[in-house]
Amino acid sequence: MNLNLAPKISVLVITLNEEANMQALLVDLGFADEIIIVDSCSTDKTKSIAQSFSNVRFIENRFENYSSQRNFAISQAKNDWILFLDADERLTPALKEEIIETLRTNKTYSAFLFYRKFMFENTVLHFSGLQTDKILRLFDKNFAKYSSDRLVHEKLTVNGKIGVFKNKLLHYSYSGYKCYKSKATRYGKLKAQEQFIKKQKPSFTLHFLHPSYNFLYNYFIRLGFLDGKKGITICYLNAYSVFVRYQELKLLWDKKNIISRKNI
Repeated sequence: MNLNLAPKISVLVITLNEEANMQALLVDLGFADEIIIVDSCSTDKTKSIAQSFSNVRFIENRFENYSSQRNFAISQAKNDWILFLDADERLTPALKEEIIETLRTNKTYSAFLFYRKFMFENTVLHFSGLQTDKILRLFDKNFAKYSSDRLVHEKLTVNGKIGVFKNKLLHYSYSGYKCYKSKATRYGKLKAQEQFIKKQKPSFTLHFLHPSYNFLYNYFIRLGFLDGKKGITICYLNAYSVFVRYQELKLLWDKKNIISRKNI
């Protein structure tokens, strides 16, 4: 038995209407022992494209929130080592080589962080509040699980040491303004639901000050202005997502109060 072989990897992807990304994503994952797509009932060609690859297992599962969907995907994987990718993310050849070589010799870490290089309208964003972004995407499932108390911006809880890869993951995050705004709105509403479940009340002050702070911090302190017009767009939409969060949180509490009064 060759003890120097790298452990087998299961690549997991959760999707919804990702036909624009599926082909480019899947042709690049030949190194994986297993590829599983967990789809939230897409209405485009996501399913047919995924099923055209013989090494891909396609599973449809009703979406509740990001944490539960990721944990479901983990439960379907046959291997211990999990690599989560979004459909709009790509591994460079150097990063793939680093992953394989690191796992081959790893005796220390239970999970690994990736830094990401963001692309907006096919242009690299160097600032705009995204320049230090890093995310846990590779881990041993025996020592890691997504926390159930987060509906969005899910948190991976790791029991063990965490390493960091040198090469960056490419994130073709948003093809344009409408795409980004749609995602910002969706994330804002999910964050509101998360806060509502935790019984956090809406605040008139935070509703207006928090989005303003978010924009100013990312645009000036984190040098978003150096990304030009695209920097303004990204910083604005990130702040807009915060605004939507408080707007939705107020609606949820108003609805609850109306129902409570009717039941009196």
